[in-house]
Amino acid sequence: MNRKLCFIVALGAVMALSSCGKKLGRFAPEYFTVNPNPLEVVGQNVPAQITAKIPAKFFVRNAEVTVTPYLVFNGTEVASQSYTFQGEKVRGNAPVIAYEYGGTVNIPANFTYTPDMRRSELELAFTVRQGKKQYVLPRVQVADGVVATAAMADAATVNPALAPDAFQRIINEKYAADIMFLINQANIRAGQLNTDAMQELRKEILATAGDTARVLEELNIQSYASPDGGIDINTRLAEQREQNTQNYLQGQLKKDKITEFGELTAQFTAEDWEGFQRLVSQSNIQDKDLILSVLSMYKDPEQREKEIRNLSNVFEQLADQILPQLRYSRITASVNVIGKSDQEIARLAATDPAHLSVDELLYAATLTDDNAKRMQIYNSATKAYPNDYRTWNDLGMTQYIARDYRAAKASFQKAASLAGAGSEPQMNLGLIELLDGNYAKANSLFGSAAGVNELNDALGVYYLKTGDNAAAARAFGDSKSNNAALAQILTHNYAKAKQTLAGINTPDATTYYLMAILGARTNNEQMLNTNLRQAIRLDSKLAAAARQDLEFKGFNLSRALN
Repeated sequence: MNRKLCFIVALGAVMALSSCGKKLGRFAPEYFTVNPNPLEVVGQNVPAQITAKIPAKFFVRNAEVTVTPYLVFNGTEVASQSYTFQGEKVRGNAPVIAYEYGGTVNIPANFTYTPDMRRSELELAFTVRQGKKQYVLPRVQVADGVVATAAMADAATVNPALAPDAFQRIINEKYAADIMFLINQANIRAGQLNTDAMQELRKEILATAGDTARVLEELNIQSYASPDGGIDINTRLAEQREQNTQNYLQGQLKKDKITEFGELTAQFTAEDWEGFQRLVSQSNIQDKDLILSVLSMYKDPEQREKEIRNLSNVFEQLADQILPQLRYSRITASVNVIGKSDQEIARLAATDPAHLSVDELLYAATLTDDNAKRMQIYNSATKAYPNDYRTWNDLGMTQYIARDYRAAKASFQKAASLAGAGSEPQMNLGLIELLDGNYAKANSLFGSAAGVNELNDALGVYYLKTGDNAAAARAFGDSKSNNAALAQILTHNYAKAKQTLAGINTPDATTYYLMAILGARTNNEQMLNTNLRQAIRLDSKLAAAARQDLEFKGFNLSRALN
């Protein structure tokens, strides 16, 4: 080997040794990029993806580096999980950075959010091990601050599920009695007018005429002929039965001096095939399936009758058991029972709740927007009707609105124990768990509340709290609430968010603050300042929040804050 070649080999060996023996240099901030930057709250966390691009001739071959992301804020710091990468000469399983070419590594980070993190710095700490030596390199700051808009999701503002009342001011009651006729006859027999059903019908009509809380809305007569014999005969019979029954009823009303009865209507059915089919299907006739099949095969009434008469072995049973029941006139009285007025219900709810039904009491609570008064009414309802789950559920709703969550939980639990198939208490208990951060349990309870009107808003907040903003936006749909607008902002649907906020019936400080964020995100400084000023007017604490909020970074807030 000549001297020149020996020199080159020796030089290469020295360089190789020097790349292993020297200490690792300081990491420069420009080696790192962070997504997102600034960081953003997602659900309850602050996640980040840090990408390190290590240049060539930097990373020594025998070095092993452990990187720990720290979020530093307000005189304290929290660490994310450490991440390790190594040089080519290190025996290990960590990603390798080549000395000659450098390399790229991704470092995930995640922190549990606290409000103080809004003003913070993301720093990377480095611990280096080379052989038996270990040393620490200076930290590098790679991101600045946390956008905390997602943390505005608020389960406390979700309306708990109301277990509704079934109050009806006007309840329609129907009373009916039948007058039976003999075959081929339309005259009303005296005995048919003295049956228990007819006497009870007359009694109800008389009682209604003398009661101002009851209105006789209609009297109806429906007369029938059985589907045996010719269609012409049956039509004439049914029509005569209708007329005779109408004459009787008009005479009885006149005799009883009843003049207010809405209207008197009458109809007849010549051949009651529907009634025939119903009675046959309910009977014990041995060949009833055969009879029913004939009914389904033939649509022409005369052909039906002919085919059934051909079944000589069963027609006698029909003539004895079924057909006589189809020769009648039915008189039906339609009575409207008028309930208490709103004023009377409200007065009794305040002074004598025991004189109200449970549905009247529950309805009384809907007549006021004062939550304290509603709570008082529901308290009375639980005492008067302690076994009705709705009273406890709706009491819990008012306690939840008053932010007495301990009392609300107890009321919801009582309601759930009584509810049976009622699902409102399940949703409301889910809200309590959502407030307590028990998201898995909240989701399970929401799953037991399918069909509850308020469920979508509760699910929307659940998804916001667990970081699935797209699912939250879908769950809210067209709901008009601050939480719904927040989901739309986080999914960058700014046009819909603006519509949602504009549609809120009773906007509060949060409504205007979200509108100010929309102004910032759409670079509308006038919108930002106008709404932020109104938000601070309604809640002065928002001035300090706005000063720290990175949503407003780059804007002059003096017009809104002063």
